[in-house]
Amino acid sequence: MRVFLASILSIALAAVPHPARLRVVKTLPVGEAGGWDYVTLDSSAKRLYVPRSDRVLVLDVDGKTLGEIRGTGGVHGVALAPGLDRGFTSNGRSNTITIFRLSSLEVLGQAKATGEGPDAILFDPATTRVFCFNGRGKNATVFDATTGNAVGTIPFGQKPEFAATDGKGHVFVNLEDPAEVAVIDAKKLTVEQRWPLAPLQDPTGMAIDLKHNRLFIVGGNKLMAVLDTGTGKIVATPAIGAGADAAAYDPELGLAFSSNGEGTLTVIRQEGPDRYIVLEQAPTKRGARTMALDEKTHRIYLPTAEFGPTPAPTAEAPRPRPTMTPGSFQILVVGR
Repeated sequence: MRVFLASILSIALAAVPHPARLRVVKTLPVGEAGGWDYVTLDSSAKRLYVPRSDRVLVLDVDGKTLGEIRGTGGVHGVALAPGLDRGFTSNGRSNTITIFRLSSLEVLGQAKATGEGPDAILFDPATTRVFCFNGRGKNATVFDATTGNAVGTIPFGQKPEFAATDGKGHVFVNLEDPAEVAVIDAKKLTVEQRWPLAPLQDPTGMAIDLKHNRLFIVGGNKLMAVLDTGTGKIVATPAIGAGADAAAYDPELGLAFSSNGEGTLTVIRQEGPDRYIVLEQAPTKRGARTMALDEKTHRIYLPTAEFGPTPAPTAEAPRPRPTMTPGSFQILVVGR
């Protein structure tokens, strides 16, 4: 009977069509000078917000320029609050947060960060607060999204990286060294818990599965940690590519993603609350380390560029980056 059932199961699995592999279906040539960091996508408005060193380019999903937000020195990220018609940028060089109107891209003002090096930034809908995570300041500046007034500072004592909200009063943020997740009470502005991430090292990107209460965190040692948001327990550590800097989760497809600077996109399929398998390593391009997921179309947008050779290390730059070919900045669109 067992042999018979196994045969039937094998036939059934063989009959299930494998999903088409992900691939680069389009390249959006953007050009212009400047680096980049976290790209943000507004699925409803079909807009991409792309940080470019001293400004934020606003594009439609086909790459057409819709406008830009100036005065954002060293910009890293963009947070959106569509219900308030507000957007916010974290400006790492000027230590400020720019507040702008989503509908017109008009700059409404700037808030001063309470720590140096604003980096990741998010809007928490449960409290209508914006959390700006300051890398060099090792803290977070929190302010009211409706007024722009600061409401508090949260010290970590460690460098914060990317963050996510559960929309129920908790914000989670990666702390780089030692590798931990800080659990923030978004109303009290206190750190409730710290969860170790070992064996994960150098955590960077983070995404959240609200239905199954799971965090997806990518690390520098080619692992993704999947955490239970209620207990902090690591339930899986699937392998990813090198140079990961962002994570994403598609709730409709049950897929988690890691964008890897080596030129791959790791696709991880959720087969149960505590079971995750690597489905594929989709080819992208060298340097495509951050991304934005469109949950409506299931397409992924990854900024990158063409690069020349890596300069030799020096005392001032022991880990130099390869030089970007002028005018080669582009956004890869990955889909099936």
